[in-house]
This record gives sequence, structure tokens and C-alpha cells, in this order.
Amino acid sequence: MTPAQRRETLLEHCAPEILKSGVQGLQMNIADDLATTPSPAPTPPFSEPFIAQVNIWVDNESDRSGCENILRAANFELHGYRVDEWVYTEYGENPNAPQPRDWPDGTRSPGILAVNILRKPKRVPRDKWMRRWFGHQSPMSEWMQPRMRYIRNVVEDTITPGADWCDGIVEEAWPSTEHVTNQKLFYGAKNNLQLIKHFGIMMKSVVGILNLWNITTVMTSEYIVKTPPA
Repeated sequence: MTPAQRRETLLEHCAPEILKSGVQGLQMNIADDLATTPSPAPTPPFSEPFIAQVNIWVDNESDRSGCENILRAANFELHGYRVDEWVYTEYGENPNAPQPRDWPDGTRSPGILAVNILRKPKRVPRDKWMRRWFGHQSPMSEWMQPRMRYIRNVVEDTITPGADWCDGIVEEAWPSTEHVTNQKLFYGAKNNLQLIKHFGIMMKSVVGILNLWNITTVMTSEYIVKTPPA
């Protein structure tokens, strides 16, 4: 599919059918023709980036099978995960998005959304990795970077056959393409000296929880199709 075709397929064909199944919430983050911002992270070698992230909230895990069938019938290959979602910053909770979300369900969110796949290095025990991610990386990056929204999904289990294992899925909403491509804006720096300092702080933190050669970041358009329960 072209990026425009996958947007049309997911939003106009799959989403209505998924909603009919009675899901509690539905969000589609799509690498579509409107997501033209380049990724701030290089694509890992021998990796084929995903083309969409579909978040589904259900009362019972067994309710997901119908949703999966809808996506497979549209010729998507699925890598499914059960996650524990942690909303660190919601729209309207920081100066980069001072107003709460006011656009209706199904409308493309403003800005650009980066979806990051996190894979814990084998050298780091999981409890230590979680402390570094939640206790340092999250507050440090929130202080430094101009994000509008920050969602952490801790992967609890794979739920589709053959799904590649990962440890976390992060969603970061940015106000504009410039906030991603302009290094000073991206690292919250006022000048070149501060840029070097902030870049060093970020890299020291990131290499403590990730292998730099094994981070997958895909830039997407965010569509909150049905607002999930609080």
C-alpha cells in the first residue's frame, strides 16, 4: 500500500468495523502521506519498520480476536502485544500543549507523533532497566524536550504468533516538524553550547537503557478514533 492507501484502509474500512465490535477505545497511529517528518533516529540495519500502531482497549483480552481478524482481512501482518499503559503527560499538561485536547474523535491530531520500539539490552536487569526508564529517562526528557504528550507502554506479553519481542512502546507527540528537525528545539537548547550539554545528557541516559543500533522510531499521524476510558 502507499501511505495514503494505508490511511484510507485503516480509517475508512477497518476502524468502523472495529468500532462495531464494541471496543472501549481505539487509536490509530499511521505512517501515512501526512506524516512527512523524518525520523530523528536511524532505522536499525536489516529492520523493516512497522507502518502503523493500532491501540485497542477491550474489557476482556478474548475480545481482541475479532479486531485482529478485521486487520488481517485488510492484508496487514500483525505483531500484537498486551501492554500496561502509563500516561506521563496528556495534552494540556505542559507548556508545549497548554490546552487540553479539543479536536473530535477521528480527526488527525495536530503536530507529529513518534512511535518508538524499545528493546532492553541483555546487559541490564529488567528491574534496573525499569528504574532507569521511569525514574530518570522520562522526567529528564520531559524537562528537556518540547513534547505535547508522552505515553509509555510497558509490554507484558506477545499475543500474536511470531511477534517480535520488545520491552516498551513509547508515543511522543511533537508540536511540529521543526520541533523534531531543529536540533536546538528538539533538545531544548537556547544556544550551541547548551545544545552540546543537553545532547550529552540525553545520550548518557539513552545508552543506559537502550542499544543505539537497535531503536526503531516511526513518524506517524495520530488518530484518536474513539477516546478510551480515563
